[in-house]
Amino acid sequence: MHNAQPKPTSDDVDLLLRNAHLRDELEPYLDESVHLVDVRSVPTAVENEFLESMLAWERAPSLPISKWFEQELVLPHPDSLDDKRLHKALWDTIHQLYSQRIVLDFTDHLSDRELYCVIFRDILPACEKKIDLPKNFLHWHCLDDDEDADIWLRYYATDHDRDAWAEESNEEPPPAERPPFPRKMPRRP
Repeated sequence: MHNAQPKPTSDDVDLLLRNAHLRDELEPYLDESVHLVDVRSVPTAVENEFLESMLAWERAPSLPISKWFEQELVLPHPDSLDDKRLHKALWDTIHQLYSQRIVLDFTDHLSDRELYCVIFRDILPACEKKIDLPKNFLHWHCLDDDEDADIWLRYYATDHDRDAWAEESNEEPPPAERPPFPRKMPRRP
């Protein structure tokens, strides 16, 4: 008696055909990133998802984030808003950004006004690839952990991160503290 290989199903054939089509579509863009997926260790469906995201990336337009919206997102200048109106505008904007799958990370060290200014000055004018895939989210870090290491270590780093930083830098990290402006931000599902 010999070991019979299972016969491929029509779903298997469809996945393989989709895989071949995606690889053909990606041919003009091929570089070393296509080899990041070890095709022997992932199911074809997972490989196809990865290839689809690569193709979406290559074809996505690079636009200022303010233009990702059906009607361009234009905010009032921060200086024109009192604290109450700014707070409301900030949260409206946070939810609008989330509607375009933009998640803001590391915001709890910033006051409402500071965060609004980051969105107004840095995020909305930034050109980014708008990738229209349901699982794709743009995570905008409102902190540069290289330039703002003290803030990252103080408010966001885990004990493990702090220990690794101390070992690497031969310095003592600042004391860990609770961030001054905790927020319940929308998160990737």
